[in-house]
Amino acid sequence: MENLKTNAEITWCPGCGNFGIFTALRNAIPKLEAKGINREDIVITAGIGCHAKIFDYLNLSGLYGLHGRNSSNAEGIKISNPDLKVITFSGDGNGLGEGLAHTIFAAKRNQDITMILHNNGVYALTTGQFSPLTNQGWKGPSTPRGSFEMPFNAISLMIEVGATFVARSYAGDIKHLTEILIKAIEHEGFSFIEVLQPAMPYHKWEEYKDKIEYLSDEPKSKEEAIKIAHNAHRFTIGIFHQKIREVYHKSLYGELNPVKSNISRKIRLEKINEILKS
Repeated sequence: MENLKTNAEITWCPGCGNFGIFTALRNAIPKLEAKGINREDIVITAGIGCHAKIFDYLNLSGLYGLHGRNSSNAEGIKISNPDLKVITFSGDGNGLGEGLAHTIFAAKRNQDITMILHNNGVYALTTGQFSPLTNQGWKGPSTPRGSFEMPFNAISLMIEVGATFVARSYAGDIKHLTEILIKAIEHEGFSFIEVLQPAMPYHKWEEYKDKIEYLSDEPKSKEEAIKIAHNAHRFTIGIFHQKIREVYHKSLYGELNPVKSNISRKIRLEKINEILKS
């Protein structure tokens, strides 16, 4: 677990919920290795925000990209080498604001990647603007009289657009989060995990810990999952939806792996010449 940490100085605020996500992922990876998923085959991407600092702290290969482009970067990596396990990190603003279209289309295509959404309900790194998941009435630097916009329901949104594994967990329950991460990463298809976590300057653990409740049963259909997502408490955690559907890269080119099946430059030029002569 310790060798998954880098020497980078951790600059999250003391008590930040991101520490829980960091710990749970470092718990999950050795367990995934025991199941046959090699650490060398795990690649990570991140956007911009407090969530993305995890990229600097995890000793894993990956791409630290532009704001909101974490999902598109993850898609490109997966399409290029389907043998990789791709995990993409996002904040609620990064993934459901700036990068909303990329997130939706990755889910629609059922790209075989895992998206971990660090939901603190605020643009924390840029000092507290309201985000697409900020609750109505929340008073912050950009909404001193309270946000009047209705937030997205991230769970029902992801189910509706085509994600094949959709769950919610909580950074304060490391055991639950670790288990959800393992299941999501093992799942073949677009996995989405909304992780509730406070950004300390704007929210406190007390707002979460006494309100967390667990799904008693996993919904049996997409329709039931959406209904429960709409009716459940926003602090309800568990797996809301999972199904099997062909993943994008297999629909695109079957079992081909472009990295392993590529042809030499010489052969490519010969084929081009053949086409030009015909």
